[in-house]
Amino acid sequence: MALARKRQINIEATRFYHCVSRCVRRAYLCGLDPVSGRNYEHRRSWVQNKLLELPNSFAIDVYAFAVMNNHTHSVLYVNHQKAQNWCAQEVLSRWHRLFKGTILTQRYTKNAGRGMSEAELRMVEDTVEVYRSRLMDISWFMRSLNEFVARKANKEDNCTGRFWEGRFKSQALLDEQAVLCCMVYVDLNPHRAGIASSIKTSHYTSIKLRENANRSGSIITKLQYLTEKNISGLAISESSYIQLVSDRIHDFSSEKSSETSSMANVIRDKWYSSTTYFEDLFHGAVGNTESLTRFCKCFGSKRVVFRNLCHFDKIYKTGMTHDSRLRFQQSYRTT
Repeated sequence: MALARKRQINIEATRFYHCVSRCVRRAYLCGLDPVSGRNYEHRRSWVQNKLLELPNSFAIDVYAFAVMNNHTHSVLYVNHQKAQNWCAQEVLSRWHRLFKGTILTQRYTKNAGRGMSEAELRMVEDTVEVYRSRLMDISWFMRSLNEFVARKANKEDNCTGRFWEGRFKSQALLDEQAVLCCMVYVDLNPHRAGIASSIKTSHYTSIKLRENANRSGSIITKLQYLTEKNISGLAISESSYIQLVSDRIHDFSSEKSSETSSMANVIRDKWYSSTTYFEDLFHGAVGNTESLTRFCKCFGSKRVVFRNLCHFDKIYKTGMTHDSRLRFQQSYRTT
């Protein structure tokens, strides 16, 4: 039985979440549909552009994403403090970029509240707090993304009805190790699907955008920039993360061309298996035992859910090549 969203997302426990949206039945999001023969490759840009546009309105940052043939992955961070610092005018301005709002909020935005009665101003204040909470709500973020894509796709296909599954999947990422492992997993999606062999050919992924910005010597603006002193607590630099993913792609390519016995060794290896089979290994919140215990306490649970599935305590102490481990230790705070 599916868990209610309010029991999956709690920004007091963690601000990082892995979200996955899948198309219904045989609907094709992107790529060449082998059944109909139609090519939907152009839809990838719809998803990527909208996904990177939404943080301009929401207090939610995009750390990683991948647009696949029939599903999308994203690693999101809820910037709670940013939303709390917005004034009423800022909140309404951001909301009106996405939705019409009410007649009162439109009047308030146009005239800065001048000519409005005290009762109307109180109603606007209450509405502002509702909008503020929605602008840092992952469900509203995913709704804005998926509805936009679904409407365009249905119009193009000249049909109506559901385009996405009823709910998007969300996983709470409870500590730094879980976040980084999930980001690498998301960026490796095209490689697991066999449609990319390097970062250069990993189109419509976050790692491709980071690599392009790094090559040009510019600071990436569409995605959350990675630094060793990031406010989110993810202490790894852009160059170190790109190199870490590049090393993993090289290892992944070597594994695919190796014998079955070699692949069995990879499955036993926590780092390799976790960045390759993340969704298969971890169902629900992801973190070490301590972070999972804190997460469950936030919901008043007497039992730690998924404890046996989500042990992350030693992933980064074993399973990496020597060079990757050194690079990781230099740029990332291990536990």
